[in-house]
Amino acid sequence: MNTRKAAVAGLFYENNADQLRQHIASMMTRATTAGSNAPQALIVPHAGYVYSGQTAACAYSTLSARADKIKRVVLFGPAHRVALQGMAVPSVDAFATPLGDVPLDRACIERISKLPGVCVSDEAHRDEHSLEVQLPFLQTVLGEFSLVPVVVGHCAAQTVAAIVDALWGGAETLLVVSTDLSHFHSYKDAQQRDRSTCDRLQAKDNSLSGQDACGACALNGLMSSEHARDMTVELVDMCNSGDTAGGKERVVGYGAFILH
Repeated sequence: MNTRKAAVAGLFYENNADQLRQHIASMMTRATTAGSNAPQALIVPHAGYVYSGQTAACAYSTLSARADKIKRVVLFGPAHRVALQGMAVPSVDAFATPLGDVPLDRACIERISKLPGVCVSDEAHRDEHSLEVQLPFLQTVLGEFSLVPVVVGHCAAQTVAAIVDALWGGAETLLVVSTDLSHFHSYKDAQQRDRSTCDRLQAKDNSLSGQDACGACALNGLMSSEHARDMTVELVDMCNSGDTAGGKERVVGYGAFILH
C-alpha cells in the first residue's frame, strides 16, 4: 500500500503515540462546548498543538453525539508548501500518523479528480501540515474512518463549492475545513481583525481574503456551497498565539466553528 508519511510529527505534535494520545485526551477533557449542536462540518485551526490544539479540541469535542455514525471525513486545507492553482488530491492509499494509518476513499478521490479545478499532486500533499495536524484528533474522536484530503490553492469560490457539494454526504460524512486566521499582527490588532472575520464567517460571507485567514479560498468555497446555505455557523472558540504559547508582538489567530 502506498502511504503518505507524517511530515510534521515531532514538530507540530508529538511523534510518540502514547504522548500524543495523552496530549489529545488532556485537550479534549478541557474543551468547553456545552450546549453545542452536533455538527455536519467543522472549521478548525492547524498550528502546532501547543498554540491552537485547545481551540481545535473545542470543535472536535462536539462530535461525540454522532462520532459512531461518521465513516468518512472530507478534509480541505490551504497549500502552504507549493504554489497551487486549483485543488489537489493525492494518488496514495493512506495517510500515516503516529496513531496509525488512515485509509483514503479512493473511489471519491477518483470521482472528484475529474472535476474542474482538481488535479492529482502528491507534491502538494507531501509536506502540507494543514491537513495532517487534524488527523490525530479525528483518529482519537472517530476511530475508523476513510479520508478524502483536498489541498486548496488559488481557486474561485464556486469551483471549491462544487467540490464541497459533490462530496457532502449524510450522517456518515463529516466535512472539515482547516484554517488559521490573521497572521503576524499585534495582539490587540489581531483580536479586532479576527473578531471581524469570525462575525463574517457566522454571516456566511464568501469574500474573505488571505489577510483574514490562510484558508480563505476553502472557506469561501464552503460558504458558497448549496449545502452550507441552510446551516448555522457557530463559533465555539477563538484565541491567538499570544493567549497560548507565544508572545504578543506578532501573533497568529485561531478560530473553531461548527456548522449545524
